[in-house]
Amino acid sequence: MATDLSEHPLIQHYLTILRDHRTQASEFRRCSRGITEVIMVEAARSLRLDPIDVTTPLELTQGARLSPGVVFVPILRAGLGMLDPAMSIIPGSSVGYIGLERNEVTAQATCYYAKMPDLSACEQVFVLDPMLATGGSAAQCVEQVKAHGAKRVSMVCIIAAPEGIATFEAAHPDVPVIAGKIDRQLNDKKYILPGLGDFGDRLFNT
Repeated sequence: MATDLSEHPLIQHYLTILRDHRTQASEFRRCSRGITEVIMVEAARSLRLDPIDVTTPLELTQGARLSPGVVFVPILRAGLGMLDPAMSIIPGSSVGYIGLERNEVTAQATCYYAKMPDLSACEQVFVLDPMLATGGSAAQCVEQVKAHGAKRVSMVCIIAAPEGIATFEAAHPDVPVIAGKIDRQLNDKKYILPGLGDFGDRLFNT
């Protein structure tokens, strides 16, 4: 089941700016960072904690720290826009990379690059891709992440289409999807509606 965070005031604020065709690249990047941080706070609910004793200025008490071993895997290139803000929420994380290129005619993705740390002993993998459209790229990425040994995986995106969620969940029913907003549908060119256009082009001003 996908988690839709669109009721959050900050999600609504940042997403409105991201959708606006007049938003320039610098502002687009700033709002991408803001919305990713909000989404990652929600995604972090799945993380495990290790108990630890801590001494305050007044007494000894018990606290908790995040268990080590979080890995972020952005799908290149658009996923890079989510990486830095995600790591600011969970510092000390490791990073793997997946490069997928979508054929604009068939809407199918092919992998051209993969570089991973050891995932067999990691605590949690977060796959980052701002747009979950057809779901094919995300499903393919998670398949590779699992092949590298990952046992706990979550898919984190800014906008998702219902069709993409259905495809992704059919391929990976064990992997939760955390989305800032689930939009209405895909158009005949497999772009999300109302969407925000090509995230990578707007992020990198290309």
